[in-house]
Amino acid sequence: MRSGKRGLLTAALTVLCAVTVLSAPGTAFAAPHPVPGPTAAPGPTTTPAPGKDLEEVRRRLDALYHDAAVATDAYNAAEEKAEKQSAEIVALAKKIVEGQRRLEKLKDQAGAAARDQYRTGGLSATAQFLLSDDPGQFLDGAGRVLQGQQAAKKLMADKARTQKELREYAQDASARWKKLEEGRKAKAAAKKKIEQQIDAAEKLQSRLEKKEKERLARLEQEAADKAQTAWLDTGVLKDVHGKASAQGEKAVKYATLQLGKPYVWGAEGPDSFDCSGLTSQAWASAGHPVPRTSQEQWRQLKHVDVKDMRPGDLIIYFDDASHVAMYIGDGAIIHAPRPGRTVTIAGAGSMPILGVVRPDA
Repeated sequence: MRSGKRGLLTAALTVLCAVTVLSAPGTAFAAPHPVPGPTAAPGPTTTPAPGKDLEEVRRRLDALYHDAAVATDAYNAAEEKAEKQSAEIVALAKKIVEGQRRLEKLKDQAGAAARDQYRTGGLSATAQFLLSDDPGQFLDGAGRVLQGQQAAKKLMADKARTQKELREYAQDASARWKKLEEGRKAKAAAKKKIEQQIDAAEKLQSRLEKKEKERLARLEQEAADKAQTAWLDTGVLKDVHGKASAQGEKAVKYATLQLGKPYVWGAEGPDSFDCSGLTSQAWASAGHPVPRTSQEQWRQLKHVDVKDMRPGDLIIYFDDASHVAMYIGDGAIIHAPRPGRTVTIAGAGSMPILGVVRPDA
């Protein structure tokens, strides 16, 4: 390798090691071998082969983008939760306003009852009977007096219940505001993690020369092809003949129309998508909404065996369910891969498969 080129790779790998703290715990990569000085004896053990250097860069980039995907799922989950919590707070606010109006009305009614009692001198029903000039007429109205007393009791009970409801609504709203603030902080932390991981990956790639970037792209494709071939060699597709449902066909059609659109984390169309943004919008367009994130899609949707999968089903990848794609048949998927890439078709076995879920099961 030319010394200038080797120096460039060494600088790139120096950046690689500097950003190790941004990766998931337990992930570590060896520092590059030192560039031999003028007096160092040449030998294969002192200067790694270019392919080996780039293979390590490829693995590091995979780790960075994987961590960004995990953080993106956390961001999307926090955003979805915040939207739900905000709607709940709005609903509670409406209940509080309505409760306050009802309480004011009850207070007015209670005030009117008190004024009426003042006009009658506050005497008991027995005293009013004895002092009445026309006891017969009084007796005729006794039933109405009793009804009035019952109405007064109901009025006070309604007032007390409304006050209790308002206190509960206020406490509930306060608790939800607290959760909303916690979610906002989680969302901000996830956003920061995403930006750090992507920035680290971009800096790492920016240190490579054009030919090295081209070679890196070939290494990435070779790794994907190797994984796909190994998956197909298991014979996993020999019994896969499932036909898409009517909704599945609509979802596949939607996903196909998005080919070539850029990956943008947190995006769910129409101009850009992240992985779960694409799959959730595809199924929403088919009239069957699904959870927003890949992890919730894995958790909530029905699991099916790979041998039973059909076009429109969603394939969940990696042990942490951090990536999702849509199966379109013949061992292929449509997915939004990662930052810097576009919605594309790939081999279903090109990444480690966690399992398959069916939205319309």
